[in-house]
Amino acid sequence: MRILHTSDWHLGRQLHRVALLKEQRAFLEHLLDTVRREQVEAVAVAGDVFDRAIPPLDAIDLFNWVLGELADLQVPLVMISGNHDSPRRLGVNARLIERAGIHLRTSVQDCVRPAVLNDEHGPVAFYGLPYLEPGLVQDHFAAEKPSHHAVLSAAMEQVRSDLATRPDGTRSVVLAHAFVTGAEPSASERDITAGGVPSVGSSVFAGVDYVALGHLHRCQRISDRIRYSGSPLAYSFSEADHPKAVWLIDLDADSHVSARKILCPVPRRMRQLTGLLNDLLTHPEYTGYEDCWLHITLTDPDRPHMAMERLQQRFRHALKLSFSQEQRTQEESYRARVNGRTDHEITLGFLHHVTGLPATVPEQDLLQEGLESVRTEAAVREAS
Repeated sequence: MRILHTSDWHLGRQLHRVALLKEQRAFLEHLLDTVRREQVEAVAVAGDVFDRAIPPLDAIDLFNWVLGELADLQVPLVMISGNHDSPRRLGVNARLIERAGIHLRTSVQDCVRPAVLNDEHGPVAFYGLPYLEPGLVQDHFAAEKPSHHAVLSAAMEQVRSDLATRPDGTRSVVLAHAFVTGAEPSASERDITAGGVPSVGSSVFAGVDYVALGHLHRCQRISDRIRYSGSPLAYSFSEADHPKAVWLIDLDADSHVSARKILCPVPRRMRQLTGLLNDLLTHPEYTGYEDCWLHITLTDPDRPHMAMERLQQRFRHALKLSFSQEQRTQEESYRARVNGRTDHEITLGFLHHVTGLPATVPEQDLLQEGLESVRTEAAVREAS
């Protein structure tokens, strides 16, 4: 079976207040062209379909359009919700649209309800593990503690148990939205830290043929059978040099996996420039950057008057402006204070700074409970 693995569309997202729907539609048109050209038999979308729980209407329209196009092509789609999505909103009418070959998996109950697709070699069971907020799903899975490792391990145990009941020769694909140990993050992903440990080991996914991951925005390989497709567009300047891609996965009759990376279109280059204001405004060496999305860092000893306005006369897509002297002072000071520290440690340090006294053990425990409670309540609000 030929599978197109993609994720992290973040429909409705902006880049420094610039709408990206035009660029996102260009990617989805590229995806549809790839499906046709490569004779794709199934599309797997590993979460973060939208950028926020309540997406703008034009993002919903774009989503409905691409679902309709895939349905017209009669290519099945398997999709899970990510940590940016509202599971209940994304899963509206899931049972109904499944008749059109669109398989949405957005709830914990869905984890052991595979979408079983068939090719000339037999069945392939697609298990969708939506983003699992540990504090919300611990009881459902009877996990030992509210951690990503515990709840994903429990979910995968259920997947393996269900797979064991399937006919011999059934191949398996798992879609999951998580931070797997050894992968490289970017600056544009939302933190999913819970209980201090946001990542899970790749061994959690043992026993299945291919794992299509979402959440991290860099296209990367964890192993031959475990991969991130990454986001189709760069959503932060930290991704300026990351090639954006999707994975074309071939799963043969013997469950062997072969993978080919297909690069996504680049609607506008993203670059970072550093220099003196006058040099950037006058030197011809910067001509090639005039149509790029830019983060510009000025090295002038004093902050120039109306710097951004002047820069945008030449670089109309300049989006972010920094000043090296101020940035260096602020970053060095803040980095020294928080480098290597968890959220819990940072808040304990703030409490000590305000009160002049270190927190007692009960206060430390109470603060940890508060941090985890806030994360859980935020997840509940997004899910509702």
